[in-house]
Amino acid sequence: MAAKYRIVMVRHGESEWNQKNLFCGWFDANLSDKGKEEALAAGKAVKEAGLKFDIAHTSLLTRAQVTLDSILKESGQTSIPIQKTWRLNERHYGGLTGLNKSETAAKYGEEQVLIWRRSFDVPPPNMEPDHAYYDAIVKDERYKDDPKPNEFPMAESLKLTIARTLPYWNDVIIPQLKEGKNIIIAAHGNSLRGIVKHLDQMTDEAIMGLNLPTGIPFVYELDENLKPVVSMKFLGDEETVRKAIESVANQGKAK
Repeated sequence: MAAKYRIVMVRHGESEWNQKNLFCGWFDANLSDKGKEEALAAGKAVKEAGLKFDIAHTSLLTRAQVTLDSILKESGQTSIPIQKTWRLNERHYGGLTGLNKSETAAKYGEEQVLIWRRSFDVPPPNMEPDHAYYDAIVKDERYKDDPKPNEFPMAESLKLTIARTLPYWNDVIIPQLKEGKNIIIAAHGNSLRGIVKHLDQMTDEAIMGLNLPTGIPFVYELDENLKPVVSMKFLGDEETVRKAIESVANQGKAK
């Protein structure tokens, strides 16, 4: 069946905490120098592919917003509207926030860290009020209206992340697609994995093994029933994409 809708997604460029191999989640880390370069390269790839957008969506976190801004600037599309929502935020890593992934693997074992990182429905330990980053996240002004106190996560599994991401996909993004809007989403590894799982009807086990590279846009083309005609077509050569995916996969291993 012929494609009728198109949507482009991109995980933010490498953040300073990605570079340090720390569990980041809702902490508002900035892009690293490499991440800024990845965001610029993403914008150039979008421009070279001739992709035009009517509207953009991103999270409330700086690393996703800066990535989006770079893409729109490089592709000459800075005038389009941008919608920002906590529902596209990264998965909340709870009590693991700020810990080094390799050191945590050495302490608790790679298997336990893999469960925390990649199990579908097992969240990490909750972030408690005495956590070093509790106030920086919970009392951040950007969350004064949303999420509501009963919605504010203290830790999330991928299943919980998907549960708060998909309502935004269904209630906001899908109607815009049906209006014929060309859309770009700049978000995070886990919020985007939730959308990918939904689109491709992936099993829980399959989505657990999917690693999204930083700063490489990918395209979905959907038919009139919003079923993929083209899935996850990356705007980059195969070797670059492969190495970027491997880099993400290796983050949770003990050194």
